[in-house]
Amino acid sequence: MSIMQLTQTIQILPSVPMGMGNYASQPVLPGLEPEESISPIVTNRQIAEALSSIAALLESQNANPYRVQAYRNAARGVLELQEPAAEIIRRGENLPVPGLGRRLHFRIAELIHTGTMTFYDDLFMQSLPPAVRRLMAVEHVGPRSAIRLYEELGIQTPEQLWWAAHQQRIRTLRGFGVRSEARLKMSAGRLLGKSEQTQLGGVA
Repeated sequence: MSIMQLTQTIQILPSVPMGMGNYASQPVLPGLEPEESISPIVTNRQIAEALSSIAALLESQNANPYRVQAYRNAARGVLELQEPAAEIIRRGENLPVPGLGRRLHFRIAELIHTGTMTFYDDLFMQSLPPAVRRLMAVEHVGPRSAIRLYEELGIQTPEQLWWAAHQQRIRTLRGFGVRSEARLKMSAGRLLGKSEQTQLGGVA
């Protein structure tokens, strides 16, 4: 399995939309009050997929087998619930999942309330190759872009990224273009401390 396939597997956490914000306190005409909006509920299946993915990452890092099994047991337990875990959490009740510890319960609640799991994100970052993490030090380079640059062009350092842009190799990748290539070259150049004249290829 390539790194890119791994990222596609783990991008399963839904984003939680912003609320009405300041609009809720604004006076409105009678009959034009905003309808109550309900944030989408994170499903039991989505929670179980997140927990199973964490278990797989832990296992790939040779983590404690009991810890790996705890996440898998939690995933199975959430799937077997008779009602949405989100509803149980919102009532302030503990999830009736056998063997579910307080820390894991907290992480599930975090996923339900925010749509993401901080521990999960940190764990994913730790699973990335050092070369990918080095590329992410360059402005405008996120995890997916860094993985593609690493896998498809063999770029492992900001210096190599700068040279690839200088040689106009980045624009050959699908989804990249002349403007994005120039932006990455400029960002890598700033990180490396290259002069503006060097950035422009020696043209004054």
